[in-house]
Amino acid sequence: MKTIGMLGGMSAASTQIYYRELCRLTSERLGGLHSPELLIRSLDFAGIEALQAVGNWDKAGDILNAEALALERGGAEFLILATNTMHKLVGRMMQGVSIPLLHIADATAAAVRSRELRRPGLIATAFTMEQPFYLDRLIAAGLDPIVPEATDRTDAHRIIYEELCRGVKTPESKARFVAIAARLVERGADGVILGCTEVGMLLNQGNVSVPVFDTTLIHCEAALDFAGVTND
Repeated sequence: MKTIGMLGGMSAASTQIYYRELCRLTSERLGGLHSPELLIRSLDFAGIEALQAVGNWDKAGDILNAEALALERGGAEFLILATNTMHKLVGRMMQGVSIPLLHIADATAAAVRSRELRRPGLIATAFTMEQPFYLDRLIAAGLDPIVPEATDRTDAHRIIYEELCRGVKTPESKARFVAIAARLVERGADGVILGCTEVGMLLNQGNVSVPVFDTTLIHCEAALDFAGVTND
């Protein structure tokens, strides 16, 4: 079993889900008292969010780079970044890092393609829905992603930062996300990517009419595959 280096805290809510799911999946795969070999570096998201808000992505990238190098020195054999949005910075983050990064968009694209789907809707932060760093990887994998209309993108971004990242779930926001997903399906989406690691707090296969791809769970499964955690 390889040691996973997880860079999280963006937000803490999603990192808690990652840890819980990695442990649950390892136990399911191996049984008994097994748990993953895992190093976690969880950042203070308030500082990262402040840098996002003013567009100082270079500084945020330097912070991620320092933490990635620290995880490598600590014995991690590969890295996962427990956030979709901050994959915007993987180029800067991985400078001087010799261990590989398992990219969340690549794992997600593979999961969508495995279902023989091609036009997934993407619900995420505005950064992820509107900038090319994530969409281009989906397109490069042969997909034709659909993003919500502008008003829905604004609402989704606000709910993620003001509520979900703080561990808050409300019936009103859940209804709003369900409606956003339904509008994507109306526009031709044959699946829905939960492209922010907190969105699974509101959406799941029970309230979306097409296949749902929870990037957190997909990333965890792919990380354990890469780590060699199998029951073969």
